[in-house]
This record gives sequence, C-alpha cells and structure tokens, in this order.
Amino acid sequence: MGHYRHRAHADPLLWPGLSDLTAHVDFTAIAEAGVRAGLSVAGFATQAAFLLSCGILERLAAVGPPTSAEYVRATAAVQKLLSPAEMGELFKVLALATDAPEPGPGFRLADMRRRL
Repeated sequence: MGHYRHRAHADPLLWPGLSDLTAHVDFTAIAEAGVRAGLSVAGFATQAAFLLSCGILERLAAVGPPTSAEYVRATAAVQKLLSPAEMGELFKVLALATDAPEPGPGFRLADMRRRL
C-alpha cells in the first residue's frame, strides 16, 4: 500500500521515492516462523511503548531548552511517533532472538508477547 499526498494507492512502484509505503504484517505468523527456526520472541510492543522504554523522552530533554526552536521541532516529531492518534499505537515492534528468557530493554514498559 502506498500513500502520496494524503491519498492511498495500491501500486508500490508508483511515484518511487515520493510515496510512503506500508504493509499489513501478521506478527503472529512471523513469531511462529521464528520459533520454528529456533528463535525465541524477545518482545512485542507498540511503537510508543518501545520508544518510551528506549528513552525517547530523555533524548528529547537533551535536545536543549524547552523554549528553543530545535526543542519545539523535536517535540512535534516525538508527538507523531508516540501519539495513539498517529503512529504510536498503529505501528508495532517485534524482536526475535537466539536466547531471550526476559524481554529486551525496549519492552520493559509493555511486553505484549501474550497477544501473539
């Protein structure tokens, strides 16, 4: 599925380099295939939970004073990445590993492995 100027289209080769491409992913099927191949599921989370677990807010704070233009721009980008109305809940993160008895560091806030 492609998106160009807020319109969806089905041709991934239409407007190369200009269209945003996306795909619907069956994370359960990927996790099951990984387990069959000898991997373990190290974590599964929303993009927002993963980024928060990885310290995105601490990185945002390091950008500079909250009144600076750079901080305001960075805040808008972080908002888009974390917001449930934007990308935060829509996008997911799945990690497969050779040895992962505990969730990885990006999955400390919300590990959704049981939903797979």
